[in-house]
Amino acid sequence: MKLLLSVSILAGSLLAQSRSDDETAVRDVVRKYVDARDQQDPRAIEALFTHDADQLVSSGEWRKGREEIVRGTIAASQNEAGKRTITVESVRFLAPGVAIADGRYEIGDRRMWTSLLLTRDSSGWHIAAIRNMLPAK
Repeated sequence: MKLLLSVSILAGSLLAQSRSDDETAVRDVVRKYVDARDQQDPRAIEALFTHDADQLVSSGEWRKGREEIVRGTIAASQNEAGKRTITVESVRFLAPGVAIADGRYEIGDRRMWTSLLLTRDSSGWHIAAIRNMLPAK
């Protein structure tokens, strides 16, 4: 009985550590996304997304596929003034290898919300979808 209890405690501890490591990795991908956009680095942006990713931006433009996302984010970054930040407020795991990160998205004086859906494969976490939203008034 003690062995079973010890195994259960160890398994729970390992699961909690794994969840913490995954949350750190998800937050790191979001940070890398902001950095790559600020640097206007198409290769760095491309590496963060799944091949079939999509992005719905606050203007209503829907970018479908990694190539469209890279092209659109570079063009938007060239036209936007101000520092870009995403402050992740929560990371929730929907299933093993699937997470949603929600946060405040600011560009200069523009204040928005963003949700990023990320998936994990053998190479790590990647962005599968982004939804940017203007707050309701």
